[in-house]
Formats: sequence, structure tokens, C-alpha cells
Amino acid sequence: MHDIVIKGGRVIDPETGRDEISDIAISAGRIAAIGADLGPALEVIDASGLIVAPGFIDLHAHGQSVPADRMQAFDGVTTALELEVGALPVAGWYEAQSRTARLLNYGTASAWIFARKAVMIGLELKPGEAPITVMGRGFDDPRWSTDAATEAQADEIVARTRQGIEEGGLGIGIPAGYAPGAGAKEMSLICDLAAETDTPTYTHIAQMSNIDPKSSIEAYVTLIGLAGATGAHMHICHLNSTSLQDVERAAAIIAKAQAQGLRITTEAYPYGTGSTVVSAGFFVDPAFSARTGTGYDAIELVATHRRLDGIDDLKQVRQADPSALVLWHFLDTEDNPRHRALLDVSVTYPGGAIASDAMPWSQPDGTPYEGDEWPLGADKTAHPRSSGTFTRFISQWVRERDAIPLAQAIAKCTLIPAQIVESCAPLFKRKGRLQPGCDADIVVFDLATVTDRATFAEMNLPAQGMRHVLVNGQAVISDGVLDQAAAPGRPIRRGDR
Repeated sequence: MHDIVIKGGRVIDPETGRDEISDIAISAGRIAAIGADLGPALEVIDASGLIVAPGFIDLHAHGQSVPADRMQAFDGVTTALELEVGALPVAGWYEAQSRTARLLNYGTASAWIFARKAVMIGLELKPGEAPITVMGRGFDDPRWSTDAATEAQADEIVARTRQGIEEGGLGIGIPAGYAPGAGAKEMSLICDLAAETDTPTYTHIAQMSNIDPKSSIEAYVTLIGLAGATGAHMHICHLNSTSLQDVERAAAIIAKAQAQGLRITTEAYPYGTGSTVVSAGFFVDPAFSARTGTGYDAIELVATHRRLDGIDDLKQVRQADPSALVLWHFLDTEDNPRHRALLDVSVTYPGGAIASDAMPWSQPDGTPYEGDEWPLGADKTAHPRSSGTFTRFISQWVRERDAIPLAQAIAKCTLIPAQIVESCAPLFKRKGRLQPGCDADIVVFDLATVTDRATFAEMNLPAQGMRHVLVNGQAVISDGVLDQAAAPGRPIRRGDR
């Protein structure tokens, strides 16, 4: 007697190439069998006419809360990881998460940038504090961002980062764009640590610019050099937003580096608008407009939807609330065909993952929202990618434009992200796949209707088309309805099998 049998769906496993009408039996949170006539079950899910795929793995999810999990579940996500920034202390972050009713599997990297803040300016790191909040702290003493570390400071930064890995961090978060002052020696030591522990680095490149010097291309060449010099696995976060309008050249040099055997992987999200904290240092570069191709009117305050009118306006907002979230409309994908083509380069990059960079949900005053309200109210804001990254990718690039085959698209949401992390957490060899023995993280969706609904005016609209979403064999969405009491999510730490 199985717990669940999913009957008659189009089962797609990106690793084996299975793509056929079949049944899946689930017992004790794992896939027990795939085929026909699998025997009785306590529950039968009719998947006739629907796609059955592994649950999506989001490598880049900053939300990490119950409301964030709920919105991402409707987007097909079953594992949400905070890797680009990470957390520190890592043990404190996992402890804090264990006290919440997480729907999705979760995990974090060790936060290099927080180690830097602690060492360079003595910032107190509070166990369990939300990483996005820590990113906004230390605004009044920018040495952590602008100054190179001494030899002693670099050794201490590495030691603190190492402790985070030893406490279970799934690699090293390196958002270097927020601390461009970090020197090559420090970065080489951090990458040595990554190679020694066989944990990936999750990198936000140090510069974002269309022009030299200090262009995005220069930053990618540096990243490739670090991979070659240290042997570290360098994972590139949001290839789309950090490359700006030079993504074609960036993709070309990354492909050449990969062809030479360097351990470099990528991810992208299907939007031409990014999001970050208003205190991000690159916004106050006097040459911001020339270097990025956008004016300050491309920066929008999430809480109020107000566009900035210049650098002085930006500085006033930073002073009032350095943790305030902003949107940065770096590409005009609605009206500019050239910009749409640039986004395609990053989203369809061969072997690249899809990852959301999902932002936390905020209340009208800009403070984080971590409550239990459902449906999420219209006064709660984040970014549309926090609601619809994966469904947007499938609906637009697969169904509407036929730009990428369905099986390949599913691999970019499942198998590829699992393979990026599995060197440091072998448990991921059971995720991103539909095979006997694999974890029963499964999505059942209607390819004809699956789509994102969130907009920049209404960010709180959950995606549609996910008919059933199972996490560790337990339904969090059944027949398109959220189970508000469900909490099957489990922590994933380095070394987990």
C-alpha cells in the first residue's frame, strides 16, 4: 500500500530522458516506483493531461519565510536556497528557520560579506537575523565595502567563512558587487577555501558596467581567473542583471572558459528588472548612468512605487532607510526587441540554471513581513520574480515562443541546480530527478495554463497552473489549493546525504 500514486501524467525526468505517460508511486517521502499497475495507494492523484516533473530548485531565494514559501510553491519551487548572500553565523540561521513552519526545503551558504563586515568594522552578527537586513547594516561605515583587507584581516575573514561552512553552509556567498574594494589576495584565499572544502562559490561579480575600466567583462575575466588559479567552482548569479547590455560578450567568454574545463556555472531569471537594497554602493557611482545605460529614474522604491529623480534623491533615501528595497529596470523588455534578445541570451544559456533572486516580502512601511496572512494582501510587496519566475519561464519561453524544448527547460529548473550543489551535499543527488529512490519533491502542472500573474503593480498575485506540489511526499498544494497547515520543508546542510 503506497502513500500516493500519481496516475496517468506525462512524466519527465531530465537525467534519464524519460518522457512518457506513466504512474509514480510514493512511499515514506520517496519515489517507490515508476511504471504501470503500481498497486493500491491511500491517495490517488489523477494527472491525466498534465506534466509531472521534479520539484523546482531555486538556488537564489532571499525570501526564506512562510509567505515566501507559499508564493514560491505556486511557482513550482520545492527547495529554496539562500546562496548568493548566505548567512552568518550559519548555525544560528538554521536554528531560527527550524522555529518556523517551512513549506519548502531550505538551506544557506556561508556569508563572506558578513564575515567582512564583522572583521572590517566590527559589525555584530546576530544569530538568525535575516540576511537581507544584514546587507543594509554598516551603511554608516563603508570600509567593509571600499577597503582592501590587511593580511591579518583577510585571514580572519577566511576563518569566519570557514566556520560557516563547518556549521553546514552549502558553499560561500560572494556578492562582490557590494564590496568591490576586496582585493585579489583576499578573494584568492576565499576561493582556496571553496576548493579545499569542495563547496561552490555563488558570485555576484564585482563590477556592473557596459564600459571599461571596471566593466562587467573585466569582472568576469577576474572570476574566470580565480577559477583557474584556485580550482574553485565559481557559480555566476543572475547572468542577466550583472552583464547588463554586454551579456553576449559575457556569455561567449564564459562558454570558452567552460570548454577549457574550468568549474564555472551560471543562472539567470527571466526579467529585465533587478532588485536590491538602496544602499548598494554601485548606485552612488558618479558615472552610474554612463556605465549602466540607465538613469536614476530606472530605480523604483518597492514600498511606494516612486521612481527616483537623481543621485541626491537616492542619497536621501539611503540615509533614511539603507535597507529599503528598490527595483532597477536595467532592460526594457516590453518595448525594446534588442533588450528582449539580450535577456534571451542569459535565460537560454546552455547548461545554465533558472533562479529567481526572489526578494523578501515587505509591509507598507518597508519592514519585512513574516506573518501568516493568506492570500497575501495587495499591500505586501517584493518583486514579481518572488511570485512567478519559473512559471514565467515555462509559459513564455516554452509554450508561447517555443524557444526551448520542455524537457530542457525542466532540466534548467531541476537537475542543473541540483548538480551545482551536490558536490557539497550529496542529498541533492536525490533531488531534481524522477527516479525510484529519489525524494518525492514533485510538481504536477498544466502546460496549457501555467503562467505567472504578478506584475510590478500587483506583486502579490500567485502563479497559476500548478495543480499539485509535493514536498518530501506531502502535498502543499492540492488541486490548485494551498494547504495552509502544511510544513514538510526540511533543512539541507553541507554533507547531508
